[in-house]
Amino acid sequence: MNIFDEHYEEYEAWYDNHEFAFLSELEALKMAVPGKGEGLEIGAGTGRFAASLGIADGIDPSTKMLELARQKGVDVKLGNGEKLPFPDNAFDYVAIINTLCFVKKPITVLKEAGRVLKSNGEIILGIIDKNNFLGRFYQEKKSRFYGHAHFFMTEEVVELLRQAGFKKFSFWQTLFAFPDEISEIEKPLEGFDHGGFVVIKAEISN
Repeated sequence: MNIFDEHYEEYEAWYDNHEFAFLSELEALKMAVPGKGEGLEIGAGTGRFAASLGIADGIDPSTKMLELARQKGVDVKLGNGEKLPFPDNAFDYVAIINTLCFVKKPITVLKEAGRVLKSNGEIILGIIDKNNFLGRFYQEKKSRFYGHAHFFMTEEVVELLRQAGFKKFSFWQTLFAFPDEISEIEKPLEGFDHGGFVVIKAEISN
């Protein structure tokens, strides 16, 4: 049993207990997620992001989390991002939110995302940059979930995306304080210089 199967209720409760942090992340993601088209979330977890963003399909290796995702109306499959059970050119966009830091082969996941994207399809990533205040905090704290994570700098993710065949990058940021301290929905800003949560959008070059 993986850590997310074992503690899925605790994971879900974190978002309930940090509502404004979650809603702030959503606002930043909405800047990047298309308002139409077929979408897939890799690492959909409990379906909280997919359901809120209108992403119909998801995949995750945690059976317990998938049960919660299905309750939210997300069509989820059991599996991992290194080998997606979808045909080529199946989706208009793919989202990977707070997930890249947990996968064993990030470049493989990004290439698989590119494979299932239609021509000029878009990828949207949500990450905690390892060098910002929140990334440093989670690395030092070694929490139950992020203790198993391998964080990246935004520039490192961009380089991985380039290697996987992506281009035309855009960035937004939010969480300008620790999640415990956020008491209202923050307005996302462009760039990635000081927000704890960074959204990266890129286009597949196929």
